[in-house]
Amino acid sequence: NKEGKYVPVKSIWILWSKILVATIPAAVIGLLLDDWIDAHLYNGFVVAIMLILVGVAFIYVENRNKDMRPSVNSLAALSYKDALIIGLFQVVAAILPGTSRSGATIIGGLMIGVSRAVAAEFTFFLAIPVMFGASLLKLVKFGFSFSLLEFFILAFGMIVAFVVSIFVIRFLMSYIKKHDFKVFGWYRIVLGIIVLVFFMVRAIF
Repeated sequence: NKEGKYVPVKSIWILWSKILVATIPAAVIGLLLDDWIDAHLYNGFVVAIMLILVGVAFIYVENRNKDMRPSVNSLAALSYKDALIIGLFQVVAAILPGTSRSGATIIGGLMIGVSRAVAAEFTFFLAIPVMFGASLLKLVKFGFSFSLLEFFILAFGMIVAFVVSIFVIRFLMSYIKKHDFKVFGWYRIVLGIIVLVFFMVRAIF
């Protein structure tokens, strides 16, 4: 692990089994409702409203937890029930564009007493099967007929995204050790208002 300590193989398998449990709800909903969501909910107004609501949720949960001690302070202490609850929060992100998968799962973790660091860490592990599954679903839907150039562009984009995500994760994990998530809440609220105003003005003119 990042501290250089040996992690037993059994612990790694247990962690990934919890990730699998957390992935199932969103995977089922995504497979069943993917086309309907694309057709009815992918629009600027839904995205803007969800940006604002999730921002408010971040601020509310942080204020609520201000004087509370988290009951889960390590990934090993995260139970399968906790993992399933976090996975159910991810369903909201799967249904409503603009929610943010990571935002929904972190809020879910904070609400059930998981520490900020563990909620963020579990969320990033959870992103691996979710993003892989979502990408595979889109590939199946639109077909695998790529030219050689398109394949290399796609592969290059995936590698760049992976490398960038590693740096972002390291920064965020360092940040949340000293700060809370309120700044992300305010950022989402401001961005949501800007997006909402933009689409309202565009609808008028």
